[in-house]
Amino acid sequence: MFENLISALKAEKRTIVFTEGEDARILEAASRLKKDGLMDSILVGNVEAVKAAAAKGGFDIEGMEIIDPATYPEMDAMVAKMVELRKGKMSEEDCRAALSKGNYFGTMLVKMGKADALLGGATYSTADTVRPALQLIKTKPGAHLVSSCFILVREKDGVEEKLAMGDCAINIDYPDSKDKEGNVTLKGSQKLAEVAIETANTAKAFGIDPKVAVLSFSTKGSGKGGTVALSREATEYAKEMNPDLAIDGELQFDAAVSPVVAATKCKGSPVAGQANTFIFPSIEAGNIGYKIAQRLGGFAAYGPILQGLNAPINDLSRGCNADEVYQMAIITAGLK
Repeated sequence: MFENLISALKAEKRTIVFTEGEDARILEAASRLKKDGLMDSILVGNVEAVKAAAAKGGFDIEGMEIIDPATYPEMDAMVAKMVELRKGKMSEEDCRAALSKGNYFGTMLVKMGKADALLGGATYSTADTVRPALQLIKTKPGAHLVSSCFILVREKDGVEEKLAMGDCAINIDYPDSKDKEGNVTLKGSQKLAEVAIETANTAKAFGIDPKVAVLSFSTKGSGKGGTVALSREATEYAKEMNPDLAIDGELQFDAAVSPVVAATKCKGSPVAGQANTFIFPSIEAGNIGYKIAQRLGGFAAYGPILQGLNAPINDLSRGCNADEVYQMAIITAGLK
């Protein structure tokens, strides 16, 4: 599943910054990345502490750049840049205090072009990784929100099966955005359509030919209320945004994956019965859905992979191991 990403990394050497450079899991993963020649790593932390942790674990970090925010020679320039980016929302004192922490410091290294990508969250919460990215990196041109995707993989009958699911980690729901006068500036269904497009793009990077099902508890008007209209309208907006994308909705999950059910409920659909990319109408549905697939379906889950940002930044689980750090580093830098 990493074939496309590894090819991209070998074609163009990239640098990733790890916000928790003293963590043994980070050091083990960075050592493996170096050995495999996949990317350069910047480790954020106290230089002596990082080196001591690496020596204790027997991890080879020779040649890696270790940067301590407390002694960073370009800190004044970084503070000035952050003050400019925050536009009166944070004072110089506030910015300097924030940049003493690895999450903000690492994000600014990406913003200032010192690194191509960032991976954090081994000790930080998801909010502490995503917040600096939203404040400093911001969304890419044309994007209105940040979302997430999980890639799920299992072997079935000797064949690797891959699915994409979004958004399962970031957006709680999809309310309309309104201006001060109460006028709708961006509909919730347009936001969900954007999630669908971004998730399909992420799926392609993992070798999935996306067939996108926008899910609900209703199939083609069989139910009313709840998120039915949201999913249906999101499907129409996504078709306008990308006419070539195979997408349909609103669909119940059984109609999305079962050819028998699809033949009864939505015959002729380009997606129903064969969907491999699933868009959920709320975080409750998405988070529950991917964890059911993981725990009962035997899928390995990779993510959350953040979508819509101006640079590749991703979050780790605080319960992650070195293998997961290694894999997420390939995903993060490879999706640049």
